[in-house]
Amino acid sequence: MKPALVIIDMIKGNQPFFKETHLRIIPNIKRTIENCRELGIPVIYANDSYLESDWIFNFMKRHAVRGTEGVEVIDELRPEKGDIVIEKRRFSAFFRTDLDITLRELGIDTVALAGINTHVCVLATAFDAVSNDFSVILLDDCCASYKEEIHEFVTKKFKGMPAFRVLSSEDFFNEIDS
Repeated sequence: MKPALVIIDMIKGNQPFFKETHLRIIPNIKRTIENCRELGIPVIYANDSYLESDWIFNFMKRHAVRGTEGVEVIDELRPEKGDIVIEKRRFSAFFRTDLDITLRELGIDTVALAGINTHVCVLATAFDAVSNDFSVILLDDCCASYKEEIHEFVTKKFKGMPAFRVLSSEDFFNEIDS
């Protein structure tokens, strides 16, 4: 396994919408980022970054407008030199971005996913990762939805799948160590 960590939508523009479930994962993501950096695992941020007049604002609150502070990663998880930041205009981090080619150039075969919201952007990215021939590990303790029961519904549905697995961050690192 040659993994990369992909952190989805942990940006300042989403902070006003953070619920307790979102806040709870921040320390877990921070630890996971630090461990990945120590192990030389690429850390990639996939961030909402919409145009001012984006069609999607017909269906959701205006946020993360390109060129504003709203597209920046929250301070607690700030990217460091060597990390990769990808702007996305739709739910999946793969859709019309350069994530696929970036992962291939790095020789990655597995993406470990962290961030929000499990049932939308994380799940869309997971499906597209599998569709692009990457194995997926959804880091259960590093993902959240605005309601815990929605997150749990998604993670329970995919536990035990071969190409799309659900693991804790601890189990992910234990697997890497072995």
